[in-house]
Amino acid sequence: MTLPLMSPAMRLIAFATLVLALLTTPAAAARQPVVVELYTAQGCAACGPANAFVGKLADRKGVLALMFPVDYWDYLGWADTFAKPEFAVRQKAYLPVLNLREAYTPQVIVDGRAQATGAQPEKIESLIRSAARASRNPPDMLFQPRRVLVGSGPNPPGGADVWLIRYDPAEQMVEVRRGENRGENILHRNVVRQIERLGAWRGRPSAYRLPPAPEEGLETVVLVQQTRTGRMLSVLQD
Repeated sequence: MTLPLMSPAMRLIAFATLVLALLTTPAAAARQPVVVELYTAQGCAACGPANAFVGKLADRKGVLALMFPVDYWDYLGWADTFAKPEFAVRQKAYLPVLNLREAYTPQVIVDGRAQATGAQPEKIESLIRSAARASRNPPDMLFQPRRVLVGSGPNPPGGADVWLIRYDPAEQMVEVRRGENRGENILHRNVVRQIERLGAWRGRPSAYRLPPAPEEGLETVVLVQQTRTGRMLSVLQD
């Protein structure tokens, strides 16, 4: 009997399944970090302290802190030097999930499913502790040259999205020369420089192509995030 030939895509999925089945290293079994997203703007008068607080979280074990500078306050007189339109799009996509009417800064979103203003560090700390205690059954993930592999796992209702995020881990100070923060030096840490949806995940082993980095020196993270609830299902850092 002659067996049918496997297409390149089928061979890739079969290989991904085998590799992910063999992931038994401590790194694969390590507890997932809590993802903390700060939506901020250099033209926002209240954002400086929030930036400083989240900058400190960037050094904490078990936390992945990411800054997403948005551009919708640029009209106040200062164009944010790191803002990208897609960051505001991501923030606004959280509105129905978080039962909010409009986006604002500084906003901190923890684990994709809870939020607080950047002026509430105690509440943010509480949300981080709660997310760290939550039970999870994340799919294994593995980086390969130019692609990432996501293993099998429970298919969440509504499915999940696979996101690529690249961020600059360096600490940076920006002097604001106009607008509400004129004369202030605003701290930035883990500023996101690239975000791209790689595709959908439905509980089956899948491979996703990684686009090239827009600049050198960036850290790469891949998130598997439930579409309906925003909850982070799995996190892989390079």
